Amino acid sequence: MWKLIKEDFSVVYQKDPAINSKIELFFNYPGVWAIFWYRIANKLYKNGFKLIARILMGINQLLTNIDIHPGATIGRRVFIDHGIGVVIGETAVIGDNVTIYQGVTLGGVSLNKGKRHPTIEDNVTLGGGAKILGDITIGKDSKIGANSVVVKDVPCNSTVVGIPGKIVHRKENEPLSHNKLPDIDKELFVYLFERIKILEESLEKEDINITQKDEELAKKYEEYIKSLKQ
Repeated sequence: MWKLIKEDFSVVYQKDPAINSKIELFFNYPGVWAIFWYRIANKLYKNGFKLIARILMGINQLLTNIDIHPGATIGRRVFIDHGIGVVIGETAVIGDNVTIYQGVTLGGVSLNKGKRHPTIEDNVTLGGGAKILGDITIGKDSKIGANSVVVKDVPCNSTVVGIPGKIVHRKENEPLSHNKLPDIDKELFVYLFERIKILEESLEKEDINITQKDEELAKKYEEYIKSLKQ
């Protein structure tokens, strides 16, 4: 357990260039301390001291604003960056080298006592505000875009964005970078503008035809009026 805790503290230096001294670990990294207390509470939980474990994580939640159930399974070198508002449910499983940003929820959609929370495999990045719901699996080396809501399994090496989450990119062995996400809104607007342009051009052509028919009809009407006068 202490070896895992040592790794939890050292991973900050690998994943956050903002850190300048060890003192900052005590005051500016609630995610690291949430994992620290989880390690202890999880050990107690597995050994039958469930109430004590829950109380310990309740105190942790008050101090860090991060809610981790002591029954969850969290792998090695998991980094919760900033971490405010992160929720990790009881049956959630998190692999190694996972990065979790603020506001992420690993939640359940069932009241069953069995597995009801997500499984996050190794080297996954969960963008800020992402919601991963239900007993689903996020495959290795995938990244979930900020504020996405994922309710279905995600294969390895995938990028998921949107509500509900959709796979927009897949590539083998791609380095994780949660900022390199396709701009779906931009693509949609470009598509809509092209459609509007086509419709406007069609209407302009139709207007010309209508105008020509109106002129022809008016001319015939004038000729008819003249014939009546004669």
